Amino acid sequence: MGVRINPSEDQKPKQHMLEQSEETQLRERLVSQLEGGQAYLPIEELLDHIDFEDLGVRPAGLPYSFYEQFFHLRVAQYDIYDFSVNPDYTPQAWPEDYWPLDHAPETEEEWEELKQAFFKERNQFIQLILDERNDLYEPFPHGDGQNLLREAVLLLEHNSYHIGQLAIITRLLEQEEQIPEAD
Repeated sequence: MGVRINPSEDQKPKQHMLEQSEETQLRERLVSQLEGGQAYLPIEELLDHIDFEDLGVRPAGLPYSFYEQFFHLRVAQYDIYDFSVNPDYTPQAWPEDYWPLDHAPETEEEWEELKQAFFKERNQFIQLILDERNDLYEPFPHGDGQNLLREAVLLLEHNSYHIGQLAIITRLLEQEEQIPEAD
């Protein structure tokens, strides 16, 4: 028996045609990963462990602070969301628009607003994923072939990476606090 080179249409595997329950599971898995707690700490736990006074500290010679990383995380998340829903999307300037000018927020109110924006926008993206009217595989009418699944994975990877950076910064700050000062 030989290998079929051109199987009939009904014999071809149906790509991107998941059963409803499988697609729902995929959507829920993406959301679960975005919320964290699987392979890395949920960001809420890291935010609970950082003092406002430490937000601008660049520990151990790192080129960024907790605030700078979190600011970048929030801006990039919004950018990915905006690209996913906005057919008139305009890319931001890299790297200027993705990083803050300052090492720390000026006020606690500014810090709280940044955190609220992050969670609001993450929730908007989660709702986008969970809404089964949004095809995970259909390329967006704008862009060059990207689809919702690709953007969800991009957001997941980007957030995971930078949440890891935040965890490292938190640990370094804790170590610096434990080092006794020289007399």
